Amino acid sequence: MATKPDVDPAEAGATADRIVLSYPADLSTWGRYQVEKPSFRAYIRKTRGSVEPGETFEEFVGVGCCGNTLDVPLRVEAVEGGTRVDEDTAVDYEVREACGIDGGWRVQSAGGPRTPRDPAE
Repeated sequence: MATKPDVDPAEAGATADRIVLSYPADLSTWGRYQVEKPSFRAYIRKTRGSVEPGETFEEFVGVGCCGNTLDVPLRVEAVEGGTRVDEDTAVDYEVREACGIDGGWRVQSAGGPRTPRDPAE
């Protein structure tokens, strides 16, 4: 559960000029691409409502071609201006410490899980 620090009431209803979110260092290249692309930034702007420094939340970023889902833990590192997020709020990212996220699409690679071969094959 996120811990939310006190926010200046004068800024609580104002629009944020910029927010900085972080994702874990061990997020895969594919996961970083999904989080940093313009459509995901637009999704954050449309769905978050308001944010506060220190707040953490997980967001679904995609299903990949093999059907695996990827939920990425994001943390609000900084908020400039008010706390309300809208279509004019800039969304930037930084990388934080690794957290053990399994964000690669291992099912597509030689290192991925194996299923027993059908003896009839």
